[in-house]
Amino acid sequence: MPQEKTTLEVIAPSTDEAIANGLKQLGISEDMVEVEILDAGSRGLLGIGGRQSRVRLTIKTEPEKAEEPKQTSSNTSSAPIGEMVEYRESKTIDTNALSDEEKQALKVSKTVVVELLERMRVKAVVEPCYIAPEDDKDERIILIDIQGNDLSILIGRRSETLNALQYIASLIVSKELGRWVPMMIDVQGYRKRRDRQLRQLGRKMAEQAIQTGRRQVLEPMPANERRVIHLELRNHPEVITESMGDEPYRKVTISPKN
Repeated sequence: MPQEKTTLEVIAPSTDEAIANGLKQLGISEDMVEVEILDAGSRGLLGIGGRQSRVRLTIKTEPEKAEEPKQTSSNTSSAPIGEMVEYRESKTIDTNALSDEEKQALKVSKTVVVELLERMRVKAVVEPCYIAPEDDKDERIILIDIQGNDLSILIGRRSETLNALQYIASLIVSKELGRWVPMMIDVQGYRKRRDRQLRQLGRKMAEQAIQTGRRQVLEPMPANERRVIHLELRNHPEVITESMGDEPYRKVTISPKN
């Protein structure tokens, strides 16, 4: 697969703030990106005529050379790259029911995730499939299920590593295909546990919408997480849910029924 660099441009009042916002969106640390200041910005005269800073963050495609780390868990291996990740065909997919675009998206998604895991030196089994979209406006969601021994390294604190892996994989896949592709990556059933938390959040925000009489806007979520909240509240007698905004910053809103 061609090694194209993934970039993100961010605009903010200051250069430091733009870099910090970009790293937060990517969910990675500064040593994992190359920073290019496109416009340092200016304050203007008495706050008038100023410009915001604009920076470009480029995810490094090759890790910096370092000494081989000591292997501390069973998810690492001395196997050469290309022999660590096993690909398993999903038994739930009827390939005859997929369009050519869906087949291509599934293939590219699998390739990207396998290569990322190989570069992370993680030994695992990868199985891709599709799940239903949250509404008629969205595509079916690609689910990449990762199984293996002790893969907590892929989840991280508060799922930061998993969200970063999912976001970076989505960016690369979307760049390869020239369009945004909804994707979810799950590791050893973590997303199922996260689903329970999201359902609780949805019910809580629905109560707030009813009590205040005002629409509640949740933080931006990937399509798979929005879907959980929509499904949890779809039969609620007193609120309605909608998605607003563009990917990957689409949000769920919960509003009281008139």
